[in-house]
Amino acid sequence: MTDKTLFTRIIDREIPAAIVYEDELCIAFKDLNPQAPLHVLVVPVKPLPRLSDATATDEPLLGHLLGVAARVARDAGYGEAFRLAINNGAGAGQTVFHLHVHVLAGRPFNWPPG
Repeated sequence: MTDKTLFTRIIDREIPAAIVYEDELCIAFKDLNPQAPLHVLVVPVKPLPRLSDATATDEPLLGHLLGVAARVARDAGYGEAFRLAINNGAGAGQTVFHLHVHVLAGRPFNWPPG
């Protein structure tokens, strides 16, 4: 059996989090180290380590995560200007290996990112 990730422990309510949205497929909570006035993580209940681990059967879930991310931004008053980020792998900055979408808003963002 593999160890639970930090996010699985939040989903299982072993660790508290400031939850802003939840349904049967995902949970969204405020990031503990926010990089913008709005910084929420949208995390699937299904433990996918990275986006690149998703298969064709996960495509409806991936679409759902993006829809929830937009809803979170809209509900927080940032529906017209927000950024989504998904880090895939340690080389891209992923530190928790449970797929998650960062929803960032409330400050200017530069391009290119990173």
